[in-house]
Amino acid sequence: MKYSALFPSLLAVPLIAVSLGYPSEVAAQALPLGAEAGQVTLPYAKQKFRGNVGTTYLNSDPAQFPSPVTAPEGAPNVLLILLDDVGFGQFDVTGGGVPSPAMDALASEGLTFTRFHTTALCSPTRAALLTGRNHNVAGTGVITELATGYDGYTGIIPKETASVAEILRQNGYVTAWIGKNHNTPIYETSVMGPFDRWPNGLGFDYFYGFMAGDTNQIRPYLFENQTPIGTPETEGYYLSTDLADHTISWLQKLEAVQPEKPWFAYLAPAATHAPHQAPKELIDQFKGKFDMGWDVYREQTFERQKERGIIPANTELTSRPSSLPAWDSLSDDQKRLYSRMMEVFAAYGYQVDQEVGRVLDYVASLPDADNTMIIYIVGDNGASAEGGFDGTLNENAFFNAYLMKTEDMLDRIDEIGTELHFNHFPAGWAWAVDSPFQWTKQVASHLGGVRNPMIVKWPARQAKGGETRTQFLHVIDIAPTILEAAHIPEPRSVNGTAQTPIQGKSFLNTLEDAKAEEVRTSQYFEMVVNRGMYKDGWWAASLAFEPWDPVRGAFDPMTAKWELYNLDEDFSQAKDIAAANPEKLEELKALWWAEASANKALPLDWRGAERFSAEETGKPNLAGNRTSFTYAGILAGLPESSAPDLKNKSFSVTAKVKIEDKANGMIFTQGGNTGGWAFYLKDGRLKVAHNFIDVAVYSVESESAVPAGERELKMDFTYDGGSEMGKSGTVSLAVDGKPVGSGMIERTTPFKYSLSENQDVGTDTGTAVTTDYNAPFDFEGTLEKVVVDLKK
Repeated sequence: MKYSALFPSLLAVPLIAVSLGYPSEVAAQALPLGAEAGQVTLPYAKQKFRGNVGTTYLNSDPAQFPSPVTAPEGAPNVLLILLDDVGFGQFDVTGGGVPSPAMDALASEGLTFTRFHTTALCSPTRAALLTGRNHNVAGTGVITELATGYDGYTGIIPKETASVAEILRQNGYVTAWIGKNHNTPIYETSVMGPFDRWPNGLGFDYFYGFMAGDTNQIRPYLFENQTPIGTPETEGYYLSTDLADHTISWLQKLEAVQPEKPWFAYLAPAATHAPHQAPKELIDQFKGKFDMGWDVYREQTFERQKERGIIPANTELTSRPSSLPAWDSLSDDQKRLYSRMMEVFAAYGYQVDQEVGRVLDYVASLPDADNTMIIYIVGDNGASAEGGFDGTLNENAFFNAYLMKTEDMLDRIDEIGTELHFNHFPAGWAWAVDSPFQWTKQVASHLGGVRNPMIVKWPARQAKGGETRTQFLHVIDIAPTILEAAHIPEPRSVNGTAQTPIQGKSFLNTLEDAKAEEVRTSQYFEMVVNRGMYKDGWWAASLAFEPWDPVRGAFDPMTAKWELYNLDEDFSQAKDIAAANPEKLEELKALWWAEASANKALPLDWRGAERFSAEETGKPNLAGNRTSFTYAGILAGLPESSAPDLKNKSFSVTAKVKIEDKANGMIFTQGGNTGGWAFYLKDGRLKVAHNFIDVAVYSVESESAVPAGERELKMDFTYDGGSEMGKSGTVSLAVDGKPVGSGMIERTTPFKYSLSENQDVGTDTGTAVTTDYNAPFDFEGTLEKVVVDLKK
């Protein structure tokens, strides 16, 4: 785990191109070697013609093209699947209440790992998964939106931690990433790149998906490789279906064109991350299924887990946190709202199981199915409590330190699960579906945040299906397992950069032997100052903040309380035995600090929603220090992080247009139904709307319609908050310099409009800021230019 700390000189030694198993002179000749040669310096040397060259081809040796690098004989295909925000007790495959027939079938043919661990948050887990290094070593100690300038928290995967895809690709594999990419710095996700940290630059030949932490399931903004393809306008569209279709299509093309090449496919659906959205017919199937509430759900799940051997018979069900209400204490309105939210969530999970199931069925039909290794990680962290106590119509409200109340949502209960909202269920359900463990996503100190099921199937290598495995594993162990399966050694240098040693360890031996010795006996955990340290069956835990609390005040990590558990005897972390074992606790605390230092997990940072602010953290922004921005004509899909920052300040938007009478269309928008601005024409009237995190929409419109012709249209927002965030302001509208209307915007969004909505000029590629129009709402007429001016 600490090779780079213990042997720093190793990484500084110049590396030569040596092929394991071959004499050095053979490597120097750069003969057409396959990956069986085990070259530890990538890429392979360029092959050159070694024959005699005469004056013409007639007196020259026969021409010979360079031979492509081929993978080792018998190298398996690899299908790596990673779901999003899933609790250990969520799906039926591990005793939960959400049906999972595809997962169940895979588990009956493969092996279910019940002591597999993630990092408690999505970007960090994904960086660790792809690189085989701890998340801080991979530069991703937190999600990219919260990144800071410290090495372990930049949100930038370093060149010295090459991805497993890059290693496979340079050893003869074809690679694809389909789904969620939350591992590119947010300020590098625009159409201008740079692209070296996009999936194509991280070792993937093909990418199809979205560049954000979450997205509307019905109106996502998608990319193919580095090309934006926008928002699908297909009737009945759902992202999970689209991603499955593209995965199958990519495999079909590969089978038709290069069936002899092994492939690595990384499928990362958005489900079951917010927004929880699913077809109405699926939602209706779950009506009334969760009226028992979260306490009873948890008990029922716990009993099923014991009956099926998912957890040991002596496991104890952990208690509900004191800050979460008992289901029986809720009002009838709360129960009705919360049950509906769980019904939608279950339908969402059921849908993704079906869609991934189609991919599994296709893979099973391929000629080399027996030599295809399937690794299905059921969640990148525990279930999310970011909906707060009451749930929310808009997850982004949580990121703006606002918790919705039941009365904010009840009259819109039938809209939950549609594209109209970015809804998220209450924290009580997140806790429930993490059964039997404590806590949820973000809480790396406890198993509810970091323990996720994993199913592995590799018929050519594994023991009989339907078994469980209980070895302690971590997400960093995936990459070295894939490399060992492919007979590819860990490289010391990739693309001219000396590599930080892979910290994970292969668990391939567990596929054949249920009693195989554990390869991971120690692992540190840290996420937003929730800390955990595992060592030889013992676990020390320090909870800093409850995950449903977006506002975090003063905190002292040096005096924070620590708990202690013996996981060999206490599977669920039900018994804190710190008081009886003070020496063991102190040993693990000291080890945590050592590991945190060695793995770049310091300095600790417990700030909450304010870390989304570029001004607070100093994150780069393509807008830089500019105060004026000119857009010529239509420009769609500019990420919020690369656009002018309109929050907590005065600004204006001026457009030069040519229109007919009663013109319609979007002039300028930033954000969507999760928060943001829209400046547009509707039936000839000039309008402005600000969506305050789906709690309220404030609108201002002109007193009369704008006449046809060449016009200058302007909105001017004067912010009243000074240095305070999220305050009110006044919008003034003008046509050709003459005032035509004004009005108040009572509250503005302080930190973040969205993780996935964009800035658009002349159209609206995402969701509508207001129900007054329907996206995409293309501008009717000629939009010569739009100028945005910020007023400092």
